[in-house]
Amino acid sequence: MLDLVLFTRTTKNRNSMLKMKKRTLAGNVAVGVFVIVLVFTVVAFCSPSWLVSDYRLTGAKVERLGLWTHCFRSLHDQTDVLQRRFFVGCRWVYDPFTHGYNQMLGFLLPPFMISTQFFYTVSFLLVLISFANVLLYFLCCGPDQGKYVLLITIIGYLLLAAGIMGGIGVIIFASTANGKGWMPDYPNTFLGWSFGMAVVGAFAAIIDSILFLVEARIQKKKIGNIKESQTQFSMEESKA
Repeated sequence: MLDLVLFTRTTKNRNSMLKMKKRTLAGNVAVGVFVIVLVFTVVAFCSPSWLVSDYRLTGAKVERLGLWTHCFRSLHDQTDVLQRRFFVGCRWVYDPFTHGYNQMLGFLLPPFMISTQFFYTVSFLLVLISFANVLLYFLCCGPDQGKYVLLITIIGYLLLAAGIMGGIGVIIFASTANGKGWMPDYPNTFLGWSFGMAVVGAFAAIIDSILFLVEARIQKKKIGNIKESQTQFSMEESKA
């Protein structure tokens, strides 16, 4: 009879360990949401449509602006008093090859734009670091490894920081970029789809961080239950 009880408990412990190897619903949803975070953040970071001019405007000087690339239709050199030099086409904001362009950095990159670049770049880098950790979580690590819960917790806090940094960046840009005194086409400019993707990416990162932290707590509780069950089993086996 005692052997039957021990066999039953051993079987239950083995079944519990098998169940632990599966991610919970929170973990599966967290991985899915992270794909959205990664795609939206990377596209927003690289694309040049944070601020765009109304395409119906015939005499628009600005076409679209991003964090790192600006596209102009006919923007005069702000440092040229006689207005004989105009910039047309898309250029990297730090373009060192176009004559006179680097002299306009004070106009192209006012303090609020530099702040937006800084905060969103930090968010972008945190998402990339999270991507490496999510790959470990999804492909390599399991509950039987000692740092499994720590890995999930790290992902959660990295995404939380990424969401906060990205949120600060988009708030700064939204409150200052589309206003009078910067680009000449105001009020015929509006926030573009790249900015929209940045907002979604930052918001999704915060949501995803919560999901990963919930998953970490669930896995920690599961591991604690298994260890407690194994301890009781060992004590009863030693008594037998």
